[in-house]
Amino acid sequence: MCGIVGYIGDKQAAPFLLDGMSKLEYRGYDSAGIAVYEKGKIRVEKCVGRLESLRQKLVGNVPVGTVGIGHTRWATHGRPSDRNAHPHTDSSGDFVVVHNGIIENYMALKEALLAKGHVFLSETDSEVVAHLMEDNFNGNFEETVKKVLGMIEGSYSLVFMCAQEPDKLICTKKDNPLVIGLGNGENFIASDIPAIIAKTRRTYIMNDGEIATVTKDAVWVQDINGMPISKKVFEVNWNAEAAEKGGFEHFMLKEIYEQPKAMRDTMTGRVAKDSSHIEFPELNWTSEEFADINKIFIVACGTAYHAGMVGKYYFEQLARIPVEVDIASEFRYRSPIIDSNCLTIIISQSGETSDTLAALKEARRLGSRTLAVTNVVGSSIAREADQVVYTYAGPEIAVASTKAYTTQLLLMLMLSIYVGQIKGTLAAERAKELVTGIKIIPEQIHELLENVEQLKVFATKYGNSEDVFYLGRSLDYAVALEGALKMKEISYIHAEAYAAGELKHGTLALIVEGVPVIVLATQEDVYDKTISNLQEVKARDAVVIAIALEGDDRIPKYADHVIFIPRAEKYLTPLLSVLPLQLLAYYAALTRGCDVDKPRNLAKSVTVE
Repeated sequence: MCGIVGYIGDKQAAPFLLDGMSKLEYRGYDSAGIAVYEKGKIRVEKCVGRLESLRQKLVGNVPVGTVGIGHTRWATHGRPSDRNAHPHTDSSGDFVVVHNGIIENYMALKEALLAKGHVFLSETDSEVVAHLMEDNFNGNFEETVKKVLGMIEGSYSLVFMCAQEPDKLICTKKDNPLVIGLGNGENFIASDIPAIIAKTRRTYIMNDGEIATVTKDAVWVQDINGMPISKKVFEVNWNAEAAEKGGFEHFMLKEIYEQPKAMRDTMTGRVAKDSSHIEFPELNWTSEEFADINKIFIVACGTAYHAGMVGKYYFEQLARIPVEVDIASEFRYRSPIIDSNCLTIIISQSGETSDTLAALKEARRLGSRTLAVTNVVGSSIAREADQVVYTYAGPEIAVASTKAYTTQLLLMLMLSIYVGQIKGTLAAERAKELVTGIKIIPEQIHELLENVEQLKVFATKYGNSEDVFYLGRSLDYAVALEGALKMKEISYIHAEAYAAGELKHGTLALIVEGVPVIVLATQEDVYDKTISNLQEVKARDAVVIAIALEGDDRIPKYADHVIFIPRAEKYLTPLLSVLPLQLLAYYAALTRGCDVDKPRNLAKSVTVE
């Protein structure tokens, strides 16, 4: 997720670009840059760091010109650095591009271009696009863009500049947002509406596959075959603050709704097109490398720790390797029995969590191989680990983690399938079943997000309770822990999760008349036992809200309320069952008047012990 802006008109481009980028920093903030057509050539200025670093660099030397593009980056390929910052150019400087997304086949394209003598300056996938423009230019800017789009695979929003045709910008999209703002004698391009809302409220919302040629006086939209597309003007009626949140009331809600896309991005380049297997080109593990790995440690804090607990089930059941899951702050002080025959997986959204980083260093000191699972390219944990795989969730602004958690779950499942394939513990047919199921998860989540009214009602009805309990077995228990954490974090309701089989070992003493109990019952191999536990709390007059699979006609007989999730096989249900728990916490917080995005006493990244 990155922020893109573009301007063409009679006014100076740079002030709009910098202002628009400031409105999009929530989309990425590890580097920033602009390109402006100045004195017959395209001038590019960029640097690592937040936008303010670029502003300081330009003091007294702002590019002068009326056509330009800008970019604020959230890294996916290549660490944050001056060279990896956008915009990117070809060798001649005649073609400049900004990109949001992932070019899946960039390495093959890059190798072919290197063989032709192209010289690359960055580690990014995006630079390939600029060089493809140079390599395929036939004297016609539009036709070259179309040819390049036919060569790249992946997800993208792209804006192109060409020094030989400086009177136009060309933009297009696939799976990433892009809007065009319509002005008088000027037009604007942006990833999101906040960048342009101060200039115009008349917009074109670009659809996948559309290509727009933007001049100061006109916008021409066509498909890749040159067929014209008629666009309707969308009048923005949001205020500036609402626009920044995409029309959602809070960043947390926006990020909950971004989960389908975040999951698709995390799958990109890792799920075989024929659904036969999982691949991790960045790891490229072999059976020989794993032959001596006899134990896995998963180490994390908070929400990431809960993702690790789900990961334990995945690795043990699919890859048949014993797993220990540790809270990072405990791991480093307990003298863990760990050596070179162990793999330590470190999970951290930010990649900067102090306790998690210290645990990683301790694991390495003891001789363990280390693998980081993080969302932030170039973070401390990513740099410190032997290897790293990224969740492509994009920036998460709300303190309470949502899309970072579900992409962590997805990555742990894909990793366990990958290792199971390598070790031969997972049959090819079984792997294909799981991969096929993974590919439809984003659509199933989308389906869930279209039906939230029931959750609003429950939250309103029970949101003023002082206590709420969560019960589950197996994978449901691991998810229950995350549900309880969400409720505590943002609504300030005392919430606890228990393995349902532990009820009789003390927990039942807390179950009284009217107390809400959320029971997860999605794991069919322990379903009967879970129903028995549900009946135990119901017998004590608790209010039971159950999470169950579609088609379960048994559980409504016992629960007061049932929230159904799409039917999926057991390893996939955690990716679905956590959605209603996130939303219940969110709407409960609204009911209680809490500050959803910035809960009291909490920070997004814990960088001190």
